[in-house]
Amino acid sequence: MSLGNASPSRCYGTIPVVDDRTHDVDWSGLFHASGPAGDTPRHLAALLGDDAEAFVDGYSHLWSATLRREGKAWPATAPTALLVAELLDNPLLGPDDPSLPDAMLAYLYEVGVAADLGDRAAEIRARVKDRAPELRAWTAEYVSTDADGRARIWRDGTGLGELVLDQAALACFDLVPALLRRTLPHLASDRARRRTCAAAAVGSLARHPAASAQHPELLKQLTSMAQAADSSHDLATIVIAIGHLDGDTHPWLADPHAGVRACAALAPDLADDDAADQVLMELARSPQAFGKSFGDLAPPLQLQSKSYQDLLTGRRAS
Repeated sequence: MSLGNASPSRCYGTIPVVDDRTHDVDWSGLFHASGPAGDTPRHLAALLGDDAEAFVDGYSHLWSATLRREGKAWPATAPTALLVAELLDNPLLGPDDPSLPDAMLAYLYEVGVAADLGDRAAEIRARVKDRAPELRAWTAEYVSTDADGRARIWRDGTGLGELVLDQAALACFDLVPALLRRTLPHLASDRARRRTCAAAAVGSLARHPAASAQHPELLKQLTSMAQAADSSHDLATIVIAIGHLDGDTHPWLADPHAGVRACAALAPDLADDDAADQVLMELARSPQAFGKSFGDLAPPLQLQSKSYQDLLTGRRAS
């Protein structure tokens, strides 16, 4: 993929561009949480530089501007994800901070969540195709005005803004197979935390229909990782990934660690399982028990955006 007018053999800033499968990206024609996305490549390039202030701004921009809340996408999310995949394998990213590639994997997990359209992809694609000229015109007007104008356009009553966001999710959906290929090698990383973050990312990205044939082998690999995990936090994260791919999480319903038991019980395939319900209800008696079960660590990254009660509510509604 190339950025702006760059060719695949050139670089954008210090980020190497190696994937030219898609058309050039006109960042000025995309937007994120703060408005036009022309600033995004510069912010991501700063993650490879020596300017500490620019690095902090770039990292904040990645997480606060290019992703929507609750696992949804902006138009800038898909091309940002391709750059993140480049950053993931770039030796200039945090040579003294191994947690930064882990954070890139966590970002790809979030993109996988945004791309998990289920059976809606075909319907969204048809609607986008039918209204493509209107969507282009709406977006061009949106990115060319100021914040007040953007707020007004969003309330125009046409519903085009929401369809633009559906189109953004579809762009992530179409990108997932490429992101999954870039993520899979990290399941074999020498670093335990890297393997765990890769497992979380694979657990969301491999839900894509194109990856269904890979599920048996992926579940075999994830189960082996779970059996070898040396911390309850890593185990819980991997168990959630197994559940996301419709794997069997029953073996961990009896784990000594309450958080691991809960993560096993939250697997979609156990929605009607009495043993899983019992595990979840035991923890529900103490609203803070789930969070406290991981000590000073935050819950597994897949669960950090929702409270335990919210997770239970979502499970009952599914």
